[in-house]
Amino acid sequence: MSRSENYFLPDFSHIYLESAAKEYEFTNLCLDRFSNSKVVEIPDYKSVFNRPGQDFQTQKRSMKLILAVKKPPFIYKGSNMLQDGGFRNFYYNTPILNCLYNCDYCFLQGMYPSANIVVFVNQDDMEKAVESEIKIRPYLDEPLMLSISYNTDLLAFENILPMTRLWIEYSKTQPDLNLEIRSKSTMFDSISDIESTDQVLLAWTLSPEKVVNKNELDTPPLIKRLKAVQKAIKKGWRVRLCFDPILLYSDWEKDYLDLLNQIKSEISFNEIFDITVGVFRMGQDYFNRIRKTKPESKLYYQKYINDAGVITVSQSDREAVEVFVRENLSGFIPEDRIHFWD
Repeated sequence: MSRSENYFLPDFSHIYLESAAKEYEFTNLCLDRFSNSKVVEIPDYKSVFNRPGQDFQTQKRSMKLILAVKKPPFIYKGSNMLQDGGFRNFYYNTPILNCLYNCDYCFLQGMYPSANIVVFVNQDDMEKAVESEIKIRPYLDEPLMLSISYNTDLLAFENILPMTRLWIEYSKTQPDLNLEIRSKSTMFDSISDIESTDQVLLAWTLSPEKVVNKNELDTPPLIKRLKAVQKAIKKGWRVRLCFDPILLYSDWEKDYLDLLNQIKSEISFNEIFDITVGVFRMGQDYFNRIRKTKPESKLYYQKYINDAGVITVSQSDREAVEVFVRENLSGFIPEDRIHFWD
């Protein structure tokens, strides 16, 4: 059932405003952007976001916006669920909690009790935390790589709040800072006027159209993502292609081979910075929580292993994915620019 059914209120019909967030610039931008929304003041965002009895998928059909002031910590060391892409000082932060999209395989639906979107409006505090971490990063001869789109799709949100733009502009003031901005969106045009910088890595997740239609709900089609990639390359941006997760099902090899061939025909791989490849993986607690609420999803009823608390495919399946990718990208991109999750 689509969240656009007419008996659901439109997204962001209500804005929950944390009292401490009232005087921030992002707050004013949001309230101006949604001037017809009902604003409800609350003492703490968790009183709405963490309340019991919520249903994630029902809320996805009518998401509400929560404006809040984030408290420390403002930056986190990269976990083993993420790929550092060879960057040894790898961190992430959470300017936004939750995503406009609704991918079947997304861990957020098991991580959070609510599908509502939380925007943390205190950008300055997050920037100061990044500057402090830069000074104490373990490998001082390498930049700090910060993923700013881990718990959301920040670029997809750009027509609502210009957070991607502000983080890019901020990175240019910090020579030892790099950003990874991962997305499935087509919103590159919203930042295309910014001069490209090697400090920023724009990373697009690409999947076969069958996976897009079945497992990446509300996301743009593959062809539109490819056009966004092409525009970014033409403008001189560093671009990463992400095949993550590669989902395993009957004839998955054919679909992903078609995907790789389509990319080869439209994008010159010598213009790509690198590629990341992963398989389905999720923390055991999140997986179990989602499985209970999504009996209709075959994704959560496949044969997986529990690898030290991570639910994922078998080692032999992971090896098969790696062999498949290496064979079909051979000659198009150096092997040392392909990074696999394991």
